Parts: sequence; C-alpha cells; structure tokens
Amino acid sequence: MKTIESGTIHRDAIENLRAERIDWRFKGVPSALFGTRIADAAAAGLDLFADGFVAPLVVLDEDSLDHNLRTMASWCARHGIALAPHGKTTMAPQLFARQLDHGAWGITAANISQLRVYRAFGVGRVMLANQLVDTAALHWLAAELDRDPAFSFSCFVDSLAGVARMNEALSARPSARPVDVLVELGRAGGRSGARGLEAALELADAVKQSPRLRLVGAAGYEAAVVRGLDELPIIDSYLGDLRQLVVRMAERGHFRHLGKERILVTAGGSSYFDQVAAAFTEAWPAGLDVLGVLRSGCYLTHDDGVYRRSSPFSRAHRLEGGEPFRVALHAWGQVSSHPEPGLALLTMGRRDVPFDQDLPEPQLRRSPDGSTVPLSASRVTQLNDQHAFLALNDGERVEVGDWVRFGLSHPCTTFDKWPLIPVIKGTRVVDLVRTFF
Repeated sequence: MKTIESGTIHRDAIENLRAERIDWRFKGVPSALFGTRIADAAAAGLDLFADGFVAPLVVLDEDSLDHNLRTMASWCARHGIALAPHGKTTMAPQLFARQLDHGAWGITAANISQLRVYRAFGVGRVMLANQLVDTAALHWLAAELDRDPAFSFSCFVDSLAGVARMNEALSARPSARPVDVLVELGRAGGRSGARGLEAALELADAVKQSPRLRLVGAAGYEAAVVRGLDELPIIDSYLGDLRQLVVRMAERGHFRHLGKERILVTAGGSSYFDQVAAAFTEAWPAGLDVLGVLRSGCYLTHDDGVYRRSSPFSRAHRLEGGEPFRVALHAWGQVSSHPEPGLALLTMGRRDVPFDQDLPEPQLRRSPDGSTVPLSASRVTQLNDQHAFLALNDGERVEVGDWVRFGLSHPCTTFDKWPLIPVIKGTRVVDLVRTFF
C-alpha cells in the first residue's frame, strides 16, 4: 500500500490568528476578555458557567474532537484512501491544521472565497469540489499558482461551456501552469456533473485539447443520487460508473501526461464514505495508479441528528472496524421566560443554531447551583430569530435562569453563526476556535 502524503498549512499563520484580540465582535464571550489575545484567553482555564460567558453559546468538546480525528485518520489509513475534508463545514484554520496533523491529504473548498481563506493560512493542497467559471476568480487563481509553485490545486468541470469559459479566462491571464481539473460525473435529477459516461468522455476529450487545463481524474458526489438510506444500492451503481469513467479515460490515453503522478478519483460526504472507499480501493486494471480521495467533513464533530442517523459508524451497512464518532458540537441556551405551564422560552434562535435538518434536541438542564438533570422527553417545537420554544413533557421542568444543553443537527449550518467557539473539557475552556465565513 502506497504512502499517502499529508497536506500542509502555514503554522505561523495559525499562531498569528491566536494573537488576535477578543472584543465585542464575538458573541457569548465574557466581557472581561475584551482586549485579551485568543491564545491567552484559551490558556486561562475559564469555566463556562462561572466566568462570565453569556447565552446562547455553541461549544466544541475537546475529547470528542480528538476521538473523531483519530478514528477517521485510522480508518482511512487502514483502507488506503486519502482524506481531503471539506473545509466549508467549519471554515476554521485551527481545525484544518489538526486534520492535516492527523494525515489529511488536503482540504476541500466549495468556492473561490473559501479558497482565498485557505490560502491566507497557507493550505498547500486544495480540491475545489465545484466548477470554477468566474473570470475574476480564474485570474486570481492563475496569479496564485504563479506566486506559489508548491501550491497544488484542482477543480471540477462538468460541461463544454464551462471548459470554454475557463479557456477564455485563462487565455486572457495565463498561468505558467495549467489548471488541474477532474471531470465530474452526475446523474439525471441529481446535482452538477456530466449526465452519463458518453457526455463525460466528450468533456474529457475537450479538456485534453486545452492548453490551459490539465486532466487529472474524475469526481462525483454520491449523496446527490439518493434520497436516503433505503437507496444504498444506487450509490454502488453510481460509483461503478465513476470507476468506469476513469478506466475509459485512461483507455483513451488521457492520463499519459501525468507520468508518475497518481490519477485522482474523488467522492464521499459523511454519510456514505464506506461505500466510496470500497469502490475506490478495489483493484484497478493493470497500469492504472489511482488515488481515491474522500471529501468527508462533518465527521469531525458528528451531530445529534442527520449524521447520528446516517454515518456509516452509526448504522449497519458493510462498515467494519472503528469506534462510532462522538458528538463534539452542542449549544447552550438559557431559560428567559416560562409564560405558561409546559412552555419555556430560551435565548437561542435561528441566528444561533441550525434548523435546516432538524430542530435542536434538548438534552440536559443545568441549574444555577451547578446541578444537572437529563431532559429526554421535552422538545423544541419552534425557533424564532432569537427564541427557542421548549415544550416540557412527562413532568420535566425548567426554571427561569436555568441553562439547557442542546444537541444539534448538521454542523455545516452551525459554524457559520459563530466567529469564535469555545472548546471545552468538562466545563473548562481549553481553546477558542476562530471561524471565517
């Protein structure tokens, strides 16, 4: 099994980030920290409930983060597959650095603005899992490729029109290096991607003729072709088509220019990465040196909703080995009103927590004296901009001033609401993570 080289990031840029001073821009933090460097605040050992933090808060659990990092890294290493976690989940360079420290091959981006954040922190290998057809963006990319010869970049193409736009933009501002691209394969009714093998092969032929583009592999997104866990065989069929695309492009001689570089094939969100890994690590025809790349991102925090239901470590489907991921992401709200029996209002709303997949799940009540009681029957029935409606069931109760911990569903729409997130062990803050959305 070949060694998979880890990606890079500028460590001095991460340290400079931690030198930023905390102020009014960062909600939830104690006012006593205003003017304090992030690094110094993280080292102060503050208590989440005794040292002035205010609700609502979203927090990360350090032990669970560490577990998830180690679990995914170990699983990928055992299966011989590379990991380029999707950075859009967290947009947190501190967390990118930890993922790279655990062997990540690179970091995935979704758009040019995210890519610019990555480059500000020196992420050395980026896969943009999208089409890049904007002229200004391509001109910036060409300049960045020339500025840093060590910068490794690739993006997707899925149409002849897209290839033509890239050629036009890059001809107006050429780089000394061509832009690496992967042909994206989709399916009817799905998301982006060429519709069918023949269309994808026609696209590969067009890329081959371009002096501004370099074909390096094939790409897809398996979750876009199914509606749920009852359609898992459709994913296997789709991944089989993606393999066939790589083989047929190779048969046409489209990868000869790569020399000793490995052909890339990539897919994999956080729900079906087991099937992706199985498809990409199956033996390839003789002479094809292919590197499978997973783009899973939400494994880092897991959740109490969509990924609790769909993660391969949480359900029965082919996956063997590896402990389940642990939930590392929670919200805390405070009871501000108890206007009628059975109803409490908390200081936590749509501007603070995700609601696109499931509403937050009440889990724990914490009284002002520090005592805690599980909440298992009560439910959030509605979120306003700044309020959560908590329906109290089966005799469960809360009082005005109590804190309530909530499980969240879908990390990708949580991090964007918090520019600075405490990382905790127990109730002690051990770090503060800066995000850039």
